[in-house]
Amino acid sequence: MLNADELERYARHIVLREVGGPGQTALQGAKVLVIGAGGLGAPALMYLAAAGIGTLGVVDDDTVSLSNLQRQVIHATPDIGALKTDSAAAKIHALNPHVRFIGHAVRLNAANAMTLLSGYDIVLDGSDNFTTRYLLSDACYLAKKPLISAALGTFDASLTTIRAHEVNASGALNPTYRCLFPEAPPPGTVPSCQEAGVMGALAGMVGSMMALEAIREIVGFGEGLVGRLLMIDARNMRFETLRYGRDPANPLNGDAPSIRDLSAYL
Repeated sequence: MLNADELERYARHIVLREVGGPGQTALQGAKVLVIGAGGLGAPALMYLAAAGIGTLGVVDDDTVSLSNLQRQVIHATPDIGALKTDSAAAKIHALNPHVRFIGHAVRLNAANAMTLLSGYDIVLDGSDNFTTRYLLSDACYLAKKPLISAALGTFDASLTTIRAHEVNASGALNPTYRCLFPEAPPPGTVPSCQEAGVMGALAGMVGSMMALEAIREIVGFGEGLVGRLLMIDARNMRFETLRYGRDPANPLNGDAPSIRDLSAYL
């Protein structure tokens, strides 16, 4: 139940017909895990905390550096050198003490992924490398957890929601991350953020959209991004949406699945 303080705090949500008291209560009962407290994870964590997510977890083993502060808005100058999980915990508690925050100061890997995911209802991927993206997407499918996945370029970004363990309205299985991107690009072909740079405000915008998509998935309003890839061109401020479907040859929920655990990542 929402107490008097929470009723006032979330009043602008509660008056929304699409959210209301039941929707806010659903947010209060939700458990959301964010992978990475960086450019995408930082704004996502802030808006999820502000929205009243009951339990908010983050997986990140990194510490705050000065170069992070151009886009990772959950951290501040005095936090330099601190664990990002500790910095995020302090900011989230200051913003909304009703949120239970859990910091996992570890790197996501095949040995801990299933255990970490088991305590949450929905997962947001704010990682910055392809190995983690594929590992996380496979783990979410195996754990039957919805996944909101985003990626940043210099002035471009993409966002989608994956519920590959479920069927759509027509009874067909939803697509996996591997249906959209069957294989990671060869090492060295895609420059890192450190090498190519990234527009800080773009990270803030996409991270906020990840939070919005998570709220939509929890509350259940509108049309989400399952089977749709939102592509953003920030240089020319253009948005396009590409529909994609299940690939029968994909190794997760295809016609002849070959991935049944995370042993390939060990």
